Amino acid sequence: MKLTIPEFALVVLIGASGSGKSTFAKKHFGPFETVSSDFCRGLVSNDENSQAASNDAFDILHAIAAKRLKNMKLTVIDATNVQAAGRKNLINLARQYHALPVAIVLDVPDRVSYDRNQLREDRNFGMHVIKRQRGDLKRSLRNLKREGFRRVLHLRNVEQIESVEIIREPLWNNRQDEHGPFDIIGDVHGCFDELVLLLEQLGYQIDGLQVTPPTGRKAVFLGDLVDRGPKTPQVLKLVMGMVTAGTAICVPGNHDIKLKRALEGRNVQRTHGLAESMEQLEAESPEFRQQAHDFIEGLVSHYVMDGGKLVVAHAGMREDMAGRASGKVREFALYGETTGETDEFGLPVRHNWAAEYRGKATVIYGHTPVPAAEWLNHTINIDTGCVFGGALTALRYPENEIVSVDALLQYAEPARPFLPEETTLLSAQQQYDDVLDIVDVSGKRIVNTHLRPNITIKEANAITALEVMSRFAVNPKWLIYLPPTMSPPETSPLETYLEHPAEAFDYYRRNGVPQVICEEKHMGSRAIVVVCKDEDAARERFGVVDEGIGIVYTRTGRRFFNDLDLEARFLARLRDAISAADYWQRFDTTWMLLDCELMPWSAKAQVLLQDQYAAVGSAATASIGTAVGLIQTAANNGADVGHLLEKYGRRQTQVAQYIDAYRQYCWPVNSLDDLKLAPFHLLATEGASHVDKPHTWHMKMLSKLVSDDLLMVTDHKVIDLTDEASQQAGITWWEELTGRGGEGMVVKPLDFIAKGPRDVLQPAVKVRGREYLRIIYGPEYTDHLDMLRKRGLSRKRSMAMREFALGIEALERFVRKEPLRRVHECVFGVLALESEPVDPRL
Repeated sequence: MKLTIPEFALVVLIGASGSGKSTFAKKHFGPFETVSSDFCRGLVSNDENSQAASNDAFDILHAIAAKRLKNMKLTVIDATNVQAAGRKNLINLARQYHALPVAIVLDVPDRVSYDRNQLREDRNFGMHVIKRQRGDLKRSLRNLKREGFRRVLHLRNVEQIESVEIIREPLWNNRQDEHGPFDIIGDVHGCFDELVLLLEQLGYQIDGLQVTPPTGRKAVFLGDLVDRGPKTPQVLKLVMGMVTAGTAICVPGNHDIKLKRALEGRNVQRTHGLAESMEQLEAESPEFRQQAHDFIEGLVSHYVMDGGKLVVAHAGMREDMAGRASGKVREFALYGETTGETDEFGLPVRHNWAAEYRGKATVIYGHTPVPAAEWLNHTINIDTGCVFGGALTALRYPENEIVSVDALLQYAEPARPFLPEETTLLSAQQQYDDVLDIVDVSGKRIVNTHLRPNITIKEANAITALEVMSRFAVNPKWLIYLPPTMSPPETSPLETYLEHPAEAFDYYRRNGVPQVICEEKHMGSRAIVVVCKDEDAARERFGVVDEGIGIVYTRTGRRFFNDLDLEARFLARLRDAISAADYWQRFDTTWMLLDCELMPWSAKAQVLLQDQYAAVGSAATASIGTAVGLIQTAANNGADVGHLLEKYGRRQTQVAQYIDAYRQYCWPVNSLDDLKLAPFHLLATEGASHVDKPHTWHMKMLSKLVSDDLLMVTDHKVIDLTDEASQQAGITWWEELTGRGGEGMVVKPLDFIAKGPRDVLQPAVKVRGREYLRIIYGPEYTDHLDMLRKRGLSRKRSMAMREFALGIEALERFVRKEPLRRVHECVFGVLALESEPVDPRL
């Protein structure tokens, strides 16, 4: 005996104690799908049979069931459920989460239930309990559908119960196995000629009412095929034919449903174009009118497609309703959501559900005419008011390409004007992004990236990031990427070195990387540069108005230049260099994102140099100089202080080396000509993040920008890790760089993203010079190398990898034009990780 149930439902088992409900549930449902009242009693009282614990037990049962239904999981309730009052709570739960309630009645004789209970030592009630439960069950049978159960499956004896096979059927709106590609078409409203033109533009071949799609593609109609336009019957015939042929899918619109009711002879107001549709259909045969009625009646409210990535509905679909089945879901799909108010045109005021949408699926809808199709939070309204003189629009999926044909005529007057008198400066998404929601970045968060899943952002760290963003950061609309921190290599075994290239080479070689690129580490500050072709590009792509053509910010999201005029001239020079290289055309872009070093270090770190490094140098010079003088005087007077003189003389030399080290990072900045920018990553342009390209490509592309004196090349060498001579050449180059006072070099795998045997590898390892490390660890650090060699790198490396994954994810989300909150989820994550307790000297 086969019983069919929906794949998503609240299944309520109904039967007296001992009827076999738990055995039935165990046989036919998964271990997590069944919620048992006995088990819940045990949770709260350590006794599955404690009737005194029933209230608490059912509180837990309902809570568990609610969470499962919220997550769209089939849920089975294993309890007697023989009384209507208990079932009412379950029916309400199913309605709340738009799940189909299904009753499975296990109806066995009293004696069977009683005998089974006698075999259980933990059941000591008599036949009278069984008879009472069976009486409640019999009184319930005829009312189950009236209570709200959509299906009632009545198993009348033990043989039926034991022979049952449960079959789960997909919901009607589940077409997740259809992956497209699709051509999704907005409200047609009887505009047959425009529909033909649009289909032809999409590559469909039209022969009368016969339509042949491009190979592999399928059309999806978003409803409102009828009313207002001049050729409703022709539109119906064409779409019905395509659906019958399997070349199209259609969901109903509110106008279609109203037409169906009129065809049934219902008393409906023949307004908003219905009168014209009925008049046009009167010229058709009764058979066609019946076919049109049956076609509309068979349409499903909405569809979930492409593995859950796509939702199509006439008026849209909230995340918590998508893929579910209820009257409220159907009503939302047809009409959207209203506030209960009417506007000055007498039309209902619609709640902007799309502004609150947080779902992962893309929702394509129509219903309310808009001047142009615009994305908002992974949703897009493609009803561009063809019947009102606008256009008929389609969205090609998954390409997300908009295709439109202008209306040939204005066939109807809109009740509410929808074509704007003035063009708005910002898109709908940009206007919505003007106000960011603190909920999107606060509290403990788990961020999934394609490089590293489940990156945890602790609540305390998120608070720190929010503090930085709210007080110090640039306009958040510019903030689309933050770079990762860099870890040093393992400590060197060489006697006088803490860091050495050999350990960096060894790390990558051990992880299967055959070649690395060594880039000179400039004596400057990390700078992220957004530069646009013009202010229009800044507005169109970033939603930024009257803030120039770009921005320069630090690796913690703070503005690099306090002098905005200097920044504007700096960006103009960079923009001109990009134009001279013909990169706007080459990359088909109006903006670029660069990762750079900006020199000198003192341009940004002047206060740090004055208050920390220079202060230490001055104090140490004065105090140690005085001490050396006094010790020398004592030595001249015959005191045995030779060892002290040697010690303090060495300290005096180390302080001088410390001062020489930081002075190389400082020079006066009186004008733009005193600055130098060394870009080393061309991170992104329109439609592309360039993390899929090797570092040599980045070096080559960026070298063509250095015709301007502002920009400088980053010196680099490619090292073959399978060749000892090549490695030695890299080490020698590092020794030369650091020997003349340079900071050191950065060692990177040749590929921007390199994977080892187990995971993604460190994106870069910084190898700092011996003298530069005096700035970091103090003038006398070389006297304490044995202690410093015990430094741990695991936290630093972990932070670098997580920040790298978050940065790349933020970049790619921006390139995909995802909402700013999605980009900032990752950017905030990088800022939050920066507050983790990691040794800042690493």
